[in-house]
Amino acid sequence: MLGSVRYAADGAAAEDAVEAGASMLAAAPAGWEAVSAAVVAAAAAGVAQCWAGGWQPADLERYVRRQGPEGTQAALVVDAMAAEASRAPAAGAPRGARWAEQLRRLGAEVWWEADRGYLDALAGRRRTTRFETAYDVLMTLRALARVPRITPLPTPGRAPAGEARSAAASRALGRIRGLLAKAEATNFAEEAEALSAKAQELMARHSIDEALLDSGSQGGQPGPSAVRIGIEGPYEQAKALLLDAVAAANRCQAVWAADVGFSTVVGFTADLDAAEMLYTSLLLQATAAMHRAGDAHHARSRRTRDFRQTFLVAYADRIRARLAAATEAATNAATTESPGTAPALLPVLAARELAVENTTSTLFPDTAPVRLRGVRDADGWHAGRAAADRARLGEDGQGLS
Repeated sequence: MLGSVRYAADGAAAEDAVEAGASMLAAAPAGWEAVSAAVVAAAAAGVAQCWAGGWQPADLERYVRRQGPEGTQAALVVDAMAAEASRAPAAGAPRGARWAEQLRRLGAEVWWEADRGYLDALAGRRRTTRFETAYDVLMTLRALARVPRITPLPTPGRAPAGEARSAAASRALGRIRGLLAKAEATNFAEEAEALSAKAQELMARHSIDEALLDSGSQGGQPGPSAVRIGIEGPYEQAKALLLDAVAAANRCQAVWAADVGFSTVVGFTADLDAAEMLYTSLLLQATAAMHRAGDAHHARSRRTRDFRQTFLVAYADRIRARLAAATEAATNAATTESPGTAPALLPVLAARELAVENTTSTLFPDTAPVRLRGVRDADGWHAGRAAADRARLGEDGQGLS
């Protein structure tokens, strides 16, 4: 009965089937506790099937949330993730720190005492009847069963990293995150400029150091990996364009999938970390600047949405040029300030760029350009480029690597 409900067709027939199934579950002869245990097991199995289909926790939650405006199914999917994680065999493939961090951010923890009591606990938490609870759970199971398969992220081997190298990388990333956080929080432009410029310098040094260390590793060089970065509305196209600019500056490649709400960024680990941190920081800066400019523009025009969309596109376009120049300056500085590294560095960087391109082509053999919509407000274009010129990147040549 569960299977027939989960795979019901779209439309009124599906609604009727789920309602009939909820009524049957609410009055099941086996008892509500037995139904509860079976539902939790089915939800955990549904999530495991999504993992096998290439999904990760943050991507799955975002996809389900985008399918329904109420958010009920997304919350229940998070519970299903917690149930699956509690069942995952210890001998299974390691999912890594990023996976665990996604679960932590989603709050995917088993909050109910026992699976047999989950439905009662859920009804008490949400103040719903047994029928309403069963209906929502069945809709969630159906949503999980209908999640499409996507391209799995690569999991390349890593070159051995000694304790000293790992500690140095952790310190560098910690300092970069701290500097960017302070730059976003301060109200003083000069202080933010100095903090961001220092963050760019550390990013450049860390990325180049990692590339050289990997090239000299006796255990073999690691291949590119990938991360998925959510692109939330509104103005998804413009935000995807900004991420593409940041990725390119960090010798990564970004592929946007509008239907599932994220971009996949392919690159080497240090470059992916830099791209993700910088995109987050620049998106905050761009959004704040867009709202300030949009509020002023709204007093003169009612086409606020066109203004803001065009603003972000222009911002991304100008940022792309600035980051490209910063990348070139950082690379030149690394080769001129340390002439001994020049013969090794440039071939290493070229080889890594080729590896990223080949990996991206393998993962996504069929891609197509997207025609931008809503880029039709001249005021928004000029304001966006001006804001990008003011963005806190630092002008000391130590941009990104």
